[in-house]
Amino acid sequence: MPLARLIPCLDVAHGRVVKGVSFVGLRDVGDPVELATFYSAGGADELVFLDIAATPNDTATLTSVVAQVADVLDIPFTVGGGVRSVDDATRIIESGADRVSLNSAALADPSLITAIANRFGSQAVVVAIDAGDGVVHTHGGRVATTTPTVPWAVEAANRGAGEILLTSIRQDGRRTGFDLELTVAVRSAISIPVIASGGAGSAQHVADALRVADAALVASIVHENPAGLAGLRREIERCGVRLRPIKENR
Repeated sequence: MPLARLIPCLDVAHGRVVKGVSFVGLRDVGDPVELATFYSAGGADELVFLDIAATPNDTATLTSVVAQVADVLDIPFTVGGGVRSVDDATRIIESGADRVSLNSAALADPSLITAIANRFGSQAVVVAIDAGDGVVHTHGGRVATTTPTVPWAVEAANRGAGEILLTSIRQDGRRTGFDLELTVAVRSAISIPVIASGGAGSAQHVADALRVADAALVASIVHENPAGLAGLRREIERCGVRLRPIKENR
């Protein structure tokens, strides 16, 4: 099994990185280019950029910001938010992203997963699932659907997704640990990698998630001290979890 990955996430709204609790109460936490520079230099295995204002406001992803972030990175870069078509995916990848993340649009039209995978390869398609109370939520976690979480993950994988980004709405931003039960349920049902998201408050929390998932997304825990990412990596490895050597990212 590949070594675990540690992935900082930039939730971006109107060009600024923001963070909240359970997807609400957003506060400004910094400049995306500045934070991306810290994380790339500090040992991040990858970076995820989610334009969380694009889908709720029915706007396009800020490709100008995507391009600026891509310019300072030498690690894989995933961008999501407002991806509604193959053309949208093309625009984002041409701006410097390695992968696109689909959420609401994929649920509305699952064939979009296959269309983008056919164009760029499954490795370029991440399906983000915002889960709460056993069902998938759309529009930045604001709208609950009737679609059960695990069956949707299975369908996304079957349609060509290369990876699932699984966020627990209940745990998001609370720093009380990941929803391990949810993560295990999804990871056990599919053969593609799962990125656990929502709840990182300590190195132990991240280590616990990496024992049941292929990667862990971190946000609040690193945004307050971006220079501390290297220390977080060391603490996670002291918990007994092996991360990818930083030299493999370069």
